[in-house]
Amino acid sequence: MKKSTIIIIAVVAIVAIWGVTSYNGLVKMDESVNTAWSNVENQYQRRADLIPNLVNTVKGYAAHEKETLEAVMSARSKATQMTIDADNLTPEKLKEYQKAQGEIGSALGRLLAITENYPNLKANENFKELQAQLEGTENRISVERRNFNEVARNYNTSIRTFPKTIIAGMCGFEKRPYFEAEEGANKAPEVKF
Repeated sequence: MKKSTIIIIAVVAIVAIWGVTSYNGLVKMDESVNTAWSNVENQYQRRADLIPNLVNTVKGYAAHEKETLEAVMSARSKATQMTIDADNLTPEKLKEYQKAQGEIGSALGRLLAITENYPNLKANENFKELQAQLEGTENRISVERRNFNEVARNYNTSIRTFPKTIIAGMCGFEKRPYFEAEEGANKAPEVKF
């Protein structure tokens, strides 16, 4: 064999090894994004599972607050019917999903505001426990959303940097959207007594 043939074979082998390892690295990162998305959905599901128990506890004390209770259950129903496959996560679908989850948060806020009118409800152990679990779940949702954004950022950076952008383009790896703050989140809530 000639020296030039050996050099060409070596260069082709190095490029092939680089291509395979780059592709495998992108697949691992893509799966990390999918896992992070599943964790976000898991926490939203946990919240959705807590809501009926919270509503039933409040119902016993505040039966005439029917409109608020129905709003909470309606928002929960809408949000749990909406599912997004991690592979088809577009900015538009994520925004729609986020809006549905925001409606639950808003409805829960109104529900929890009702409790101020019912001192016996606030003292009820079941209610206190559900409220604590809901608060913990909201914190978990926040953590998982932040984790998702970090994993998506790493993935997006990787597919957009040279030379991996070549492999990403050839193999169909696409940018993933981020969770963003809800509209109006930059304004502090007004507290009135």
